[in-house]
Amino acid sequence: MSVFTGWRAALRIARRDAMRAKGRSALVVAMIAIPVLGVTALDVTYRSVEPTAAEKLTAQVGSADALFRDPEAGPLDQSVGGDDYNPLSEDPPAPEDAPALDLRTAFPKGARGISIQSVPAHVTTGYGVADVDVFELRTSDEMARGKLDLVDGAFPKKSGEMVATEPFLKSAGLHIGSHITVHGPERKYTVTGTVEEPDNLSLKALYADPGAVIAPWKAVAARDKKVLPPNAGALTWLVKADGGKGVSWSDVMAANKKGALVVSRQVVLDPPPDSEVPLLKKRGTSQMPETSDELSAALITIVAMAVLEIVLLAGPAFAVGARRSRRQLGLLGTCGGDRRHVRAVVLCGGLVLGGAGAVVGVVAGLALTAAFRPLLEEQAGHRFGSLALEPKELLAIAVIGMITGVLAALAPAIVAGRQSVLESLTGHRGVRRSSRVLPSVGAGALVIGVGIAIVGGTTGNSTAVAAGSVVAELGLLCCIPVIVGVLGRLGRALPLSPRMALRDAARNRGRTAPAVAAVMAAVAGSVAIATFVSSKDAEGEYDYTPMFSATSVALYASGEGGSTPAEQLVPAQAAVERNMHTTSAPARISRVWAGSDCDTYYEDENSCGALELLKPTGKGHTCPLNTTGAKELALRMSDEEHRSTMHSPECVDERYTIDTFNGGGSNVVVGGPALLRTYVKLDDPAAAKALEAGTPVLLNRAYAKDGEVTLKAVHRYSDKDKKNRALHPGPARTRTDRLKVYTADAKYAGTPGIRMIMPEKTAHRLGLHTTLYGSIYSVSRPPTDAETQRTDAAIQQAGGTVYVRSGSEAGDRENIMLLVLTLFAGVVTVGAAAITTGLSKADAEADLTTLSAVGAPPGVRRTLSGFQCLVVALTGVLLGTAAGLVPAVALRLIDLRNALKEMRLDPMESAYTPIVLPWATIGLLAVVVPLLAGLLAAVFTRSRLTLSRRAG
Repeated sequence: MSVFTGWRAALRIARRDAMRAKGRSALVVAMIAIPVLGVTALDVTYRSVEPTAAEKLTAQVGSADALFRDPEAGPLDQSVGGDDYNPLSEDPPAPEDAPALDLRTAFPKGARGISIQSVPAHVTTGYGVADVDVFELRTSDEMARGKLDLVDGAFPKKSGEMVATEPFLKSAGLHIGSHITVHGPERKYTVTGTVEEPDNLSLKALYADPGAVIAPWKAVAARDKKVLPPNAGALTWLVKADGGKGVSWSDVMAANKKGALVVSRQVVLDPPPDSEVPLLKKRGTSQMPETSDELSAALITIVAMAVLEIVLLAGPAFAVGARRSRRQLGLLGTCGGDRRHVRAVVLCGGLVLGGAGAVVGVVAGLALTAAFRPLLEEQAGHRFGSLALEPKELLAIAVIGMITGVLAALAPAIVAGRQSVLESLTGHRGVRRSSRVLPSVGAGALVIGVGIAIVGGTTGNSTAVAAGSVVAELGLLCCIPVIVGVLGRLGRALPLSPRMALRDAARNRGRTAPAVAAVMAAVAGSVAIATFVSSKDAEGEYDYTPMFSATSVALYASGEGGSTPAEQLVPAQAAVERNMHTTSAPARISRVWAGSDCDTYYEDENSCGALELLKPTGKGHTCPLNTTGAKELALRMSDEEHRSTMHSPECVDERYTIDTFNGGGSNVVVGGPALLRTYVKLDDPAAAKALEAGTPVLLNRAYAKDGEVTLKAVHRYSDKDKKNRALHPGPARTRTDRLKVYTADAKYAGTPGIRMIMPEKTAHRLGLHTTLYGSIYSVSRPPTDAETQRTDAAIQQAGGTVYVRSGSEAGDRENIMLLVLTLFAGVVTVGAAAITTGLSKADAEADLTTLSAVGAPPGVRRTLSGFQCLVVALTGVLLGTAAGLVPAVALRLIDLRNALKEMRLDPMESAYTPIVLPWATIGLLAVVVPLLAGLLAAVFTRSRLTLSRRAG
């Protein structure tokens, strides 16, 4: 019998055996298919989520040939992609002085175009009113397809109709058929459909035909002598060339001479040589496509762990299958077959089932990606141009899955080949001692892997981190049989079912250990990424500087329309109290300035004077991270010391100052005790008493010296401010005053937008001007879109020009990635535990038969299955959590290294790189998932056993 004949026979036997044991075969196919499915879906998603150059162009120009816009720079030279340009004039006019350009004069001869024009508008909603951008675009024109697509309903057909994006309709409580009133022209429009910009699915916008909104708005503004909102009337054009010949590079350069900037599909996809691009000639640079020589260590690790999981999960199934077929394999020996033929049969079983699993996995991965494509696009924030399928990559994934099936059958094939014919025919397994070498090697690999990962983290080598993490995980894998054996000794004091489950796991380590390792591998990856993401979130929260308090709502009164700010605030406050969750009475806040009326626009930024809170020098006033020797000092500090210094009163204003309340560069505002309690959260009777007595309250003590602050005021009056100019003729006057202050505790130094609160009578005593600016509430939570819109509607109905502002948190900690990783790890954990339970039942059928024969209650079989599943799941989750911390810590070390580099350049940059454990994810995996796995195993296990005739 030739070699090929022997393998053909082995394949035939393996195929028939697979068809005979359909349940076990389906189990193995599923275990091979699941990781292949995951890698296939990951590959297709990864390729699809990054838009191609053509898809990016479609998002910009739709189905047109080019997009024309006016950068208001006169004649220019541009880059091939239209993302950069240089004016040809050495002294180009300012945008407001540039002559208006009719872009249609720059079109190629015979070209047709549609305009895009936008204006910010105040519109009615289902809850009240909201601000939204309104675009005028002929949405029904084919040139807009790809840039703007219809989702539902119909495009506008007349001037009283609009379409809207789904995010706007959802936030506004509207739907197709709803009516919207645009305030300004006060015209009503009907929503006829929903649209989306494929490259920006979260956009909130309205679309109308040209002339439907802006022209009426301009007419009303001209009649009432009002100023249009900023940016109203800025035009861009989508252009289609005559005859479908496209917009060539010569057309682009001709348009550049007229002052137009062009993004041409033809030019971007087929760029001219660098020698024909004037901008490159002048700059002496070459356009090079963005490339990356780095291999993704994360993707390599994912593929490696997928292969490892196939081997770990499918290997025990092949081993059990070989034991279940040992009599058949023994008969093969009696018919003249030797050990290589026995090995060939088992290996061919791996080839057959591996091939089936690979094909099923690839097909299911493609189908699953297509089914979940809308969800993936929502998470990515843009539509995929198409599902990018790389046949070579998909074939490689299938081949890896098939080869992995063979590798999973390799160890069982070797064991089956070593078994004597007599043992195979009688069913005796023999006695084998556990290897003492494997745990020792595993412990060494664990230590070495951790060391490699840590070294990779400290040197910034992500590939070493990935390699070290895999080595450490493999080392821990080698130690699992010993760990499982130790668990078996813990069952002596337990009831029957858990005791039997632990002993069965310890007795059949060849089946239990790989399943535990597979769970460990899945959980380790999830915990590693979840820990890294949680740590980055914590770092982002630390670096976050709020523009406004998260638990506050502010009302800003403009004083327009003939009424005073105080009169405008009364109905606005009632609206806030009625629609938002306020927890305090309103606290008034006023602006303070030193010169002309700051509510009037002046070309000179200092026309209304200047007010500055001078900071003393020396210890306790100067930030140590902004002085000579700061770099060395920062490197000597621990993370906590540097963090504390960064947030100290001396340094909190050194990076940037946020002017929340228009209080000038020094953030000095006028207010009373209510402002302390409401916004500052300073509930101090002494501070309130000081304000009532006319003493300012200083929140940042670094500005005080000997209990006093220095306030420098430059009194400057513009000729436009005739009233104050008559009282204060002549040049600007500078006045410096020393003021006694009440100094608050250091923790109030970082209060957003305020450094000092001054009583109104003190400001007047210093010759400063004040005006009521608004009021502030404390709220139990930030308001929703609906609450904000209801409040705006009530304010507008009252006729006041009052703006509402609410705070925001540092970020949304409910990261979708953590949820996906947790679900993935949970599914693998439940699956691996269920497979092990199924293998346990198949492998221990004789023991269960004996158990029933000696009178064990029917429920014992159910509870035994549940505890077997629980043991595998819980052990794998705990070991996986420990293994996942290795790459997470190493990657954070890379972040620390990069942060230290930045801090050496700028000591004010934070090197704070915390390691935060995702306790919610860990708790879900360590408690909920194992209990769920055990419960499902118990529920789906039959309590009654059908006794079968003993074979042989």
